[in-house]
Amino acid sequence: MVGRENSNLPPGFRFHPTDEELIMFYLRNQALSKPCPVSIIPEVDIYKFDPWQLPEKTEFGENEWYFFTPRDRKYPNGVRPNRAAVSGYWKATGTDKAIYSGSKYVGVKKALVFYKGRPPKGIKTDWIMHEYRLNESRSQPTKKIGSMRLDDWVLCRIYKKKSPGRPLEQREENVNSQNIPSEDHDNVMELQSMKIPRTFSLAHLWELESLGPISHILGDHNTDYDNNGRIETGATMGMMTQPSTMFLGTGLRESQPIKFEENQQHNLNQSSFYNPMIGFQ
Repeated sequence: MVGRENSNLPPGFRFHPTDEELIMFYLRNQALSKPCPVSIIPEVDIYKFDPWQLPEKTEFGENEWYFFTPRDRKYPNGVRPNRAAVSGYWKATGTDKAIYSGSKYVGVKKALVFYKGRPPKGIKTDWIMHEYRLNESRSQPTKKIGSMRLDDWVLCRIYKKKSPGRPLEQREENVNSQNIPSEDHDNVMELQSMKIPRTFSLAHLWELESLGPISHILGDHNTDYDNNGRIETGATMGMMTQPSTMFLGTGLRESQPIKFEENQQHNLNQSSFYNPMIGFQ
């Protein structure tokens, strides 16, 4: 939000003071009732408002807003400040930062985060406050009895932190990677399955029946076909018939069930199967 323009400010004026400048030229002057270099920081009790209401309370500010505000005690006899607001509370985070002017210790900077609700179950928001106070504020004489005022003035800078997010290109890349069709993966697996070893068991041959005639799979150059589709292995150990049907445009034959004949001359009088791919019993 861009605040209403101050007619006393020159064109192009931007307010980006350092921590030292905020303490030495603004907060100290405010505490001593002296005029500030530029009168653009209003006096607002920020704890009577929620942080998203505060930008409307100042005439100057774009992404951050500055306020002079008093601090009250949380307990009558304590020194802890009251951080409660309208619909939430401010909670300190991190460690206090000492501010120096040259080698002289002049103030303290404290970071706070706004939580909606009541402690300890508040919901963290993106609203941040940097609170500046003078070093000598804690050494001031004790306030009059019954007063809840802890500090007459502290200086607060309030802004809303941008929510972290991934770049649009990275989000689109992740979405596209999740939507890749599974056909490519299936094709890769199919090509890998075509890398068939030269050694097979009979169970493997039946599983590979849908890939075509066994001779095409093995590429056995010792096996010949006759005109009737009969396989001749060059051995007289057995015979295997393989009727086949050609697929148009593929050069592959549709395989049919394979039948083996029993060898009646086996010494143990047991049936045996002949594997035309291996060439021995």
